[in-house]
Amino acid sequence: MSSGSLDELPMESWMSHLPRALWDTPLYHLAIPGSHNAITYCLDMNDRSPVDLTQPDLLQKLDKYMKPLIRPFVYKWAVTQERTIRQQLDSGVRYCDLRIARRPNDSSGDLCFYHGVYTALTVETVLMEIREWLDAHPKEVLILSFSHFLGLSQELHALLLATIRNAFTSKLCPKTEELTLRNLWASGYNVIVSYEHNICSCHGDLWPHIPYWWANKCKAEALIEDFEHRKQHGRPGGFFVTGINLTEDLKYICTHPTESLKDLVTSTYPALLSWVRDQTPGPRVGSLNIIAGDFVTESPFARTVVTLNQKLLNPSS
Repeated sequence: MSSGSLDELPMESWMSHLPRALWDTPLYHLAIPGSHNAITYCLDMNDRSPVDLTQPDLLQKLDKYMKPLIRPFVYKWAVTQERTIRQQLDSGVRYCDLRIARRPNDSSGDLCFYHGVYTALTVETVLMEIREWLDAHPKEVLILSFSHFLGLSQELHALLLATIRNAFTSKLCPKTEELTLRNLWASGYNVIVSYEHNICSCHGDLWPHIPYWWANKCKAEALIEDFEHRKQHGRPGGFFVTGINLTEDLKYICTHPTESLKDLVTSTYPALLSWVRDQTPGPRVGSLNIIAGDFVTESPFARTVVTLNQKLLNPSS
């Protein structure tokens, strides 16, 4: 492809359609769209799942005794993505924030994802869906960030690693690899696994935890101000995520009882995407890399991020 405009790339295969001039750019210098809490579209909506153990004691007790009243309230603030993992990848997402848990008192040994409550789909099922998608898109590179492990013993970490390796086999990129598209394509690697646990140092196919800039704000203006401050101090050397996901606090939830997280996100996306359009990828102070958001398929989020790579082709633009 020529080094023309990137805003018309096919989002389901945008990496394979990037111009040659970007094939030797390290992935951590590209602008990459990411999904915050990627697997919340399948939260368990029946009564089998308790609220997760990170939730306040009061909420856990209210949920136990007043579930029909409390549970709809939990769901509307816990769901961060409404579309399936395939749909998110088709929309252009190439970084997935995956939060792993074992349900309490679950004798099956299955691992799941969680955010507020646990997911109905297992980790194994979702990873195999990702594997099938990658088989159909061999030149797209995914960064999978496993973190926030809840209730995992050493044995369950070993089970998770076996599940990851069984799903991706020779697609897993080792830590020593030079992370450019040209090099990864030549080697047949297209999965980078980041693992937020000290055992990653013992495994050559696990990359260390990727820093995530989380502003912990419920207003777009405050989030942007926080990131502008951080940018002045420079970017990390490798991968890092700027999370444009807003965080509702208890005060916000109580003063907006009829709203949901999606309402909050939808109302602020115009301002957030306007800020994103002004950002620049690359190695310099103030540059961004992965940009992650909520409800990523409900706006031109991914295309807005991918188009930032135009600035690497035309530095003056």
